[in-house]
Amino acid sequence: MSNKLLTPTQVLREALRVLHNNLVFVKNVNKQYSSEFAVSGAKVGSTINVRLPNRYYVAKTTALQAQNTNEQTVPVSLTTNYQVGLNFTQAELTLSLDDFSKRVLTPAMARLASQIDQDGLGQAANIYNQVGTPGTTPGTAGGTFTNNLLNYNAPDVYLNAGMMMDNMACPRDDQRRVVINPGAMAVSVAGLKALFQDQGEIAKQYRKGVIGTALGFEFAMDQNVNLLQVGSRSASATPYTTTAGQTGATLATTGWTASQTGILLAGEIITIAGVYGVNPENQSNIGYLQPFVVTANCNSDGNGNITIPISPSIIPVGAQVPNGTVTAAPAGGAQLAMQSGAASTSFPMNVAYHRDAFTLATADLEMPKGVDFAARETYDGVSMLIVRAYDINNAQFPCRIDVLGGWATLRPELACRITG
Repeated sequence: MSNKLLTPTQVLREALRVLHNNLVFVKNVNKQYSSEFAVSGAKVGSTINVRLPNRYYVAKTTALQAQNTNEQTVPVSLTTNYQVGLNFTQAELTLSLDDFSKRVLTPAMARLASQIDQDGLGQAANIYNQVGTPGTTPGTAGGTFTNNLLNYNAPDVYLNAGMMMDNMACPRDDQRRVVINPGAMAVSVAGLKALFQDQGEIAKQYRKGVIGTALGFEFAMDQNVNLLQVGSRSASATPYTTTAGQTGATLATTGWTASQTGILLAGEIITIAGVYGVNPENQSNIGYLQPFVVTANCNSDGNGNITIPISPSIIPVGAQVPNGTVTAAPAGGAQLAMQSGAASTSFPMNVAYHRDAFTLATADLEMPKGVDFAARETYDGVSMLIVRAYDINNAQFPCRIDVLGGWATLRPELACRITG
């Protein structure tokens, strides 16, 4: 019987298949793919721009109120080169595809998938909507409702995440997902078991110990759920806004401990007294304070002042304002409330999201010349390159599998953190 030598295309297609099977978060997000990056003489730089849906206001008048179309884009930088480097011999390529996949590709692609998923789940730090209580695993019985934060911790925590997404005009389609860490999955399966009526889902819980489709979401477990690190602020600090009428992506505040480093860290969530969120479609008050996520680490000056970078921007609703985010600008002296947990602690950022909340963009890497083994393939929006050369000094075949990509949060309003 003649030997069966695996071709680079066979190897790469199997690698993509194994990678895809190991991805959890990536499978269900918006994926952008560009073939322009590998075209000689037509380089497009390291950034692609993804268009966001346009928003318009509705005028209540018979007179024409013409409005300009101002398209917005989110830049996605393709600067992360995910790579797995391997060494194998000719004999290892003279195997069946199944054996090669099991011995070489499966462990390599599992590690690559884990890293891409972990980076993707780090996008949860850009989400400003949040439910749950820091320090309590989602699905735990008990909990209360407050005006400033939806902090149910019974199984209702997932319904409340869906409610916050509903209030942000998130589509109710088959693209809503929840990704939680192993601890949250274990507690939630136990907490939700009495609520399911679908016999198929009950059987899945019993056999696999996981939640399937429930409460408006498709559930998945991922050990790559990121932790949020909380800043070192003093519990005695009583921060508040310095002036009235502030708008935009920064907020001038005071009342912090003077000259302290790392009081607030990127990803923390705050609310401002009297500043309520609005539905992005009809601009109506949604009934609870608008959460704002801190977008960069913050230090206080010698007078206890911090200008906090925040998302979303403070845009009060009003006539001919199609993209308002809050009912009103904050008053002077409005108190800030911290929603991320106790100082100098860390908590999981489980996430409920719609497919279009995030994107992973990948691009074709240019095929190198002068090698004996190379292929490039794309599967489900992920482009991968494999290259092998011969190391004459060590009689080995060094090989590398690369994915050039980048993550971005497209529409944070279509997602909600489930803190743990």
